[in-house]
Amino acid sequence: MDAEQIAAGRSRWQQRYDAARKREADFTTLSGTEVEPVYGPPEGVADPRMERIGWPGEFPFTRGLYATGYRGRTWTIRQFAGFGNAEQTNERYRMILNGGGGGLSVAFDMPTLMGRDSDEPKSLGEVGHCGVAIDSAVDMDRLFKDIPLQDVTTSMTISGPAVPAFCMYLVAAERQGADISKLNGTLQTDIFKEYIAQKEWLFPPEPHLRLIGDLMEYCATTIPAYKPLSVSGYHIREAGSTAAQELAYTLADGFGYVELGLSRGLDVDVFAPGLSFFFDSHLDFFEEIAKFRAARRIWARWLRDVYGAKTDKAQWLRFHTQTAGVSLTAQQPYNNVVRTAVEALAAVLGGTNSLHTNALDETLALPSEESAEIALRTQSVLMEEIGITNVADPLGGSWYVEALTDAIEAEAEQIFARIKEMSPDETMTGGILRGIEDGWFMAEIADAAFEYQQKLEKSEKKIVGVNTLTDTVSGELEILRVSHEVEVEQCRVLAERKGHRDEDRVRRTLSALVEAASGTGNLIEPMLEAVRAEATMGEICHVLREQWGEYREPARF
Repeated sequence: MDAEQIAAGRSRWQQRYDAARKREADFTTLSGTEVEPVYGPPEGVADPRMERIGWPGEFPFTRGLYATGYRGRTWTIRQFAGFGNAEQTNERYRMILNGGGGGLSVAFDMPTLMGRDSDEPKSLGEVGHCGVAIDSAVDMDRLFKDIPLQDVTTSMTISGPAVPAFCMYLVAAERQGADISKLNGTLQTDIFKEYIAQKEWLFPPEPHLRLIGDLMEYCATTIPAYKPLSVSGYHIREAGSTAAQELAYTLADGFGYVELGLSRGLDVDVFAPGLSFFFDSHLDFFEEIAKFRAARRIWARWLRDVYGAKTDKAQWLRFHTQTAGVSLTAQQPYNNVVRTAVEALAAVLGGTNSLHTNALDETLALPSEESAEIALRTQSVLMEEIGITNVADPLGGSWYVEALTDAIEAEAEQIFARIKEMSPDETMTGGILRGIEDGWFMAEIADAAFEYQQKLEKSEKKIVGVNTLTDTVSGELEILRVSHEVEVEQCRVLAERKGHRDEDRVRRTLSALVEAASGTGNLIEPMLEAVRAEATMGEICHVLREQWGEYREPARF
């Protein structure tokens, strides 16, 4: 790009920056030096890289979605939390919000994630242990007691039974008197990554995709600010993928959901802004920054050039980040505070829109109140003390970071081509489904994980406290333990709840849901009616399993 084009780009950026709202804050260094809101090539100097780097808030959005960067608004501190019953988790949520958190992120227990009630035999011993137990809309009422859902953005990390969980959230909001059309938040819903990595599915792919399509339609017309899909690379990375694999598989899944929306006759400029993403921030500091920058650029180009999106908002890749749980160690757990801080800094320098920081004890148990506060304060220190919110994309133009961004983008494009080669109909969706059926994604991730593990065992890669510097003076941590009484009480309350509801109404609404599932209509309204009648998560998912069957992963050797 020649000097004249660069100057024109800077002028466009300046106009957008001047017109945008900025925070009331001190944008100087610790020593009091004024800093510019963005930096680029010196005046009058050409730079061929600028076509790919660009300016903040301008296609291809390598440097961020907004001209102001974090001067306009900082990222949302959104701590992932959930344990025990709804009352216990509600206490933790209020602690997070009172401690500077800007939004909530719900962790569900394993029975809920698998669409089962707390009193089912398969739930025994798991209730409330890896998240909060939610059996019906009453649990959702208690989860958000004294937290106005119309005013707080809420993310829910659940995919298999995401739509029933969403309906319970809507009913809880209705009971608070909220204007449903003004709700804002995110539902994970991403079923592709379940087949690829996490394995928490309920049905075969086709019914899951139907539910996702129904949800996309409902939100586009009823709750325009709500994001019905958070396409997740986090679990792909935690399963052992490389950074480029995480990026490519996640964006490929996103392209699949774009194709789903288009197949429903939806306008890409209307539904694409409702897609968001969820990435892992791992330990290789510069590689992670490059990954996030490449992700925005790839998504913008594909949405514009392949899927026909015309508006900036439809081309934007908005993403939440969580620091890498797999990087935490049980050995010398206080080292995890440092790891998490570095990973969080990479996410911020990569332009994340919201962030969860893991607690130091999460490799051992759910976070204690003290460790959760340290994790929360880690974000606050980054946001308030070190000056990284002063300048948009401060590493833009770094020879190393730009080379890494280009390299990860090129590798991702090669993976996209391989996925499309597997497709029987030349769509990304077809390639993803074929890759799932053939076990291709699993095999690629397993190979990457094995290669890294070999390097660890040969000490070619170091983990402090594990394969180097193993001596320590630190003792054992006090960890949070969820009492068995939580499960006993949850099952007692559930039995009581079932005994006091209108069973005829429950049966009628479940029958209407099954009838709708056997046809082609949208399932959201019939499911909402079942939830309003206090039908449980397990009951709703059970009748749909009977209608659609359960998915069984093919055996592979």
